[in-house]
Amino acid sequence: MGLLDKHLGYRAPLDGIRAAGADPSNVRFDAILSPTEGTLDGKKVILLGTNNYLGLTFDPDCIEASAEAVRKWGTGTTGSRFANGTFAGHAALETALAKFYGRKHAMVFTTGYQANLGGISGLVGRGDHLILDADSHASIYDAAKLSGAEVIRFRHNDPEDLAKRLRRMGDAAKGSLIVVEGIYSMMGDVAPLKEFVEVKKEAGAYLLVDEAHSMGVLGDKGRGLAEMCDVEADVDFIVGTFSKSLGAVGGFLVSDEDHFDLLRIVSRPYMFTASLPPAVIASTLTALTRLEQDSSLRTKLAANADQLYEGLRDMGYAVGPHASPITAVVMPDQAMAVTMWNALLQNGIYLNLAIPPATPDNRSLLRSSVSAAHTSAQIDTVLQAFEQLGQEFGLLKRPRRASA
Repeated sequence: MGLLDKHLGYRAPLDGIRAAGADPSNVRFDAILSPTEGTLDGKKVILLGTNNYLGLTFDPDCIEASAEAVRKWGTGTTGSRFANGTFAGHAALETALAKFYGRKHAMVFTTGYQANLGGISGLVGRGDHLILDADSHASIYDAAKLSGAEVIRFRHNDPEDLAKRLRRMGDAAKGSLIVVEGIYSMMGDVAPLKEFVEVKKEAGAYLLVDEAHSMGVLGDKGRGLAEMCDVEADVDFIVGTFSKSLGAVGGFLVSDEDHFDLLRIVSRPYMFTASLPPAVIASTLTALTRLEQDSSLRTKLAANADQLYEGLRDMGYAVGPHASPITAVVMPDQAMAVTMWNALLQNGIYLNLAIPPATPDNRSLLRSSVSAAHTSAQIDTVLQAFEQLGQEFGLLKRPRRASA
C-alpha cells in the first residue's frame, strides 16, 4: 500500500473533471497582460478569479519600488525574521501597518495563510478555547489543529448560535478567542460584526477578525469590516493579507494587546519561515500608501461588484446574500459546474471552479472576483456569456432585464 492510497477517493472525480475539458488544477497562463486580461493557450481571456481587488499588480509605482529593492537588497533574505531575515523594510512595513490600523503593534508574516496559522496558534494553546465560524478558511482550521486548543464551532454568521455556545461554556468563555472573517472567500457574504461584538463583550471573550478579503474593500479608509461597522475598538486582533488588495504576497497581524512581542518567539510559522523578499516588502509598502490616498479605487471596485452581482442575480442565478467583490453562482451539481466553467473559458472568461469538499454546504460554485481595474464593458461581456450559456444549458428561465 502506498502512502497516497488513502487519497484515491479523489481520483475518479478528478479524472471526471479532466475528461470534461480543461483541468482547473492545471491552468497555466501564457502571459498576464494586465490586472484584468491574460492569455491561455494562445487565447486572450478576461481574468475574473484573481482577488486582485484594487488592480495594483501592474501599478507603475509598485513595480518600480519592487525593482529598486531588488537592485539594492537582492532577491531574498535567506533567513527567518528571528535570524537574519529582518531588514529595514520589514520594520518599516510593520510600522506603517500599525499606523494604518491605529494599533500599537504589527507583525508581518511570509503568507496570509501563515498569518492565521502563526497568529492564532500563538494566541491560544492547550487548555484554551477557540470559537470558530463553521465556514472559516482552511488556514484558520489548520491554526486550530496546530494550537491544540479546544475548538467549538458555531453556525455560519449566526450571532445567536455563538451566544448560545458561549453561555454553555460558563466561566470558560472568558478569555476564549472568537474568530470570524470580514468577507467570506467563497460566497462573498459579510459577517454581522456588530452583533458578534456584542456577544463577545457579554462573554468576556477576545475577538479576531480576518480581513483578508475586506481590507482595501470596506470602510472609509479601506481598513475593512471593523472600520465600516465602527467597532474597531472592540476587535482585539486583525489578520490580513497582501495577496488581495495590495497585489503581492504576505500577511500580517495587528493588535494593541500587551506583550505582543512575545508572539515573535512563540509563533512557530513566524519563527521558522524565511521572511518576505525585499522586493515584495517594497511593493506592498507602496500599495498600502496608494490604498490610503486613493479612495477612488474602492469606489470603482464597489461599482464593478454591484454590476456583476446584480446582473447575475437579475438573470435568475443563485448568488450569495451580499454584493461584494466576490460573487459565487451556485450550480445545480458538480457536472454542470464543470461544464459551465469550461464553456465560460472557451468564451474567453477565466474564473474559479469551486467544488466539494472546499465549499460551504458541499455546493458546486462558479466563483468570480472583480477588480477596480475591470471596465464596465468587460463585466458586461461576462454577463452576456453567463446569459447565453445559462439559456443554452437550461439554467435560466428568463433573459436578463435590459439596463435602464
